[in-house]
Amino acid sequence: MGVLPSQKVAALYEQFKTIDLSFNKAIIEVTGIIMQQISIKCGGDSFPCVIYSSSFQGARIATTAKILPRLQENNNAVNLKFCFKKPDANPLTFFVSARSIGYAPYGNQNDMSIFNLQFTQQPPDDLIEIIGRVLETTANASARSNEHITITENTQRRLNLSSKDISVFIQGVPRRCILRALSFSSAKIVMMGISKFLVKKEVVLKVEFMEPTEGFLIKGIFSSAEAVNGRKDLLALTVQFDEAEIPFAYKMRINDYITMNRAGDRTEQANPVVQKSSFNAQQSPSTAQITASQG
Repeated sequence: MGVLPSQKVAALYEQFKTIDLSFNKAIIEVTGIIMQQISIKCGGDSFPCVIYSSSFQGARIATTAKILPRLQENNNAVNLKFCFKKPDANPLTFFVSARSIGYAPYGNQNDMSIFNLQFTQQPPDDLIEIIGRVLETTANASARSNEHITITENTQRRLNLSSKDISVFIQGVPRRCILRALSFSSAKIVMMGISKFLVKKEVVLKVEFMEPTEGFLIKGIFSSAEAVNGRKDLLALTVQFDEAEIPFAYKMRINDYITMNRAGDRTEQANPVVQKSSFNAQQSPSTAQITASQG
């Protein structure tokens, strides 16, 4: 957080300023929002609240109806407190000035109400970065789902990928393989095997990243296979991920690479690392390499 250049923050604000982000379980996890620390301040009093969604222009919260007299006294002016986890640091806390522009009872609970807040100024860059990265990831995962990042020494480093020697679990049994490409929705690997026994099999791919250390188990199927260099025992396989099972944090890793390295990728004339879905089996490792990785 707080690491994006100001031009990027401004671009995120303009692109997504009217779009609400709902704080479901997955979004709470990837943003690091600390729900127990969210509160709303009005007229010198602070009230705990639950935040349901936020954009760059406002938020939707639930809090005690006891705030209503304070709102009337203070012309509906409030300050909404946000709090987010930061790796290896104290939580990030800040307030956003807002006005209550409407409320409704919360179900049958007379002591709780849902409030719509409108921010009275542009929120801090930290909030724009946190929410903007999630919204950008969602947009790119939809629009660029079939673009693959070919794994080279350079892209491995820029992805912070721990290793291209990874594991795929077939019926719960781990098999070593070589990672050749990643996208939002699939991966391409090379491993030993026979096509007719692998295609359409359900699998789980294990991919690990660094900075910060993070590992993902992603469910999918082997959707296609082709021989490598005419060798029947060595296959180039595509793992099509189960969309409902793709961790959002994994999508953010792919999005960060694509958005932060797009300009650099255009300068790599020989072998572009971001390309439409394709796979050159001739670039695959030898049988000896795969056999060594099985151990």
